[in-house]
Amino acid sequence: MQQTSEITHRLRARTFTCMGTVISLTVPTDAHKAPQAASDELEAATAVVERLFTELDSIFSLYRPDSEASRLVRGELALPAASAEMRARYEQAAEWRLLTEGAFTPERPDGALDLSGIVKGHAIREAGMSLLALGMANWCLNAGGDVLVSGSPSPGTDVPWRAGIVDPADRRTLLAGFPLGGGFSAPSLAPAGLAPLSGKTADGGTRVALATSGSAERGDHIWSATAGAVEFLQVSVAAADVVTADVLATAIVAGGVSMLNRATAMWDVEALAVRANGELLATGGFRR
Repeated sequence: MQQTSEITHRLRARTFTCMGTVISLTVPTDAHKAPQAASDELEAATAVVERLFTELDSIFSLYRPDSEASRLVRGELALPAASAEMRARYEQAAEWRLLTEGAFTPERPDGALDLSGIVKGHAIREAGMSLLALGMANWCLNAGGDVLVSGSPSPGTDVPWRAGIVDPADRRTLLAGFPLGGGFSAPSLAPAGLAPLSGKTADGGTRVALATSGSAERGDHIWSATAGAVEFLQVSVAAADVVTADVLATAIVAGGVSMLNRATAMWDVEALAVRANGELLATGGFRR
């Protein structure tokens, strides 16, 4: 008779607050490893992630009067004279505006530059690159409900991480769960930022990122690209790249059903959309 294998790993997590939300890093650690050593490794990794988020927030936050973003909005700084980081994220956002036919835009309705729709996803991906560079193969990074994973919560197995999606009508309730990663796949972290149109996911089909946009996490902060009432209260997108997931979730909330159809036709993603009346629209991956 086959015996159940002994559980040799336990999950440990650390959190911090930045960009107006809570960021958490969860890793599986060997249950037989000295607790202090495991704790020190996690603390060091979390410090790297926090430093990266903090540096990006100091550039892009519109709530910090001394940030580059605030200076741009006030007209004290012109975009051509801004930092390379600012110009790169603007270029990336402008490309996404073309790809989504204006559903995703780097400007607010009043014309002010606002790159918050792409910066968090970029920060998550950069943090993931840093974790992989540290030699960490198994982890889950969650920034306000936008998730990127690598490997498995049970290293050496194909057990996936499971991301929960909050019900926008009751934040104490999970609307759905979605498996991410599993096995030995690493996240897609190509620096260019734009995932290829159509085709398979970069890692052969495994989703390693999930992003949710809507009012549940930070209230109404997305401006609609369509006339009339917003069609979706919340949209979640699973993809092989966290920036793709984040941008498309925002674009679908802004662009409604037409953008949902465009996104699922042009990109290899899964989507779950919550209509204003509570009705769900889901692609096959979420229905399964």
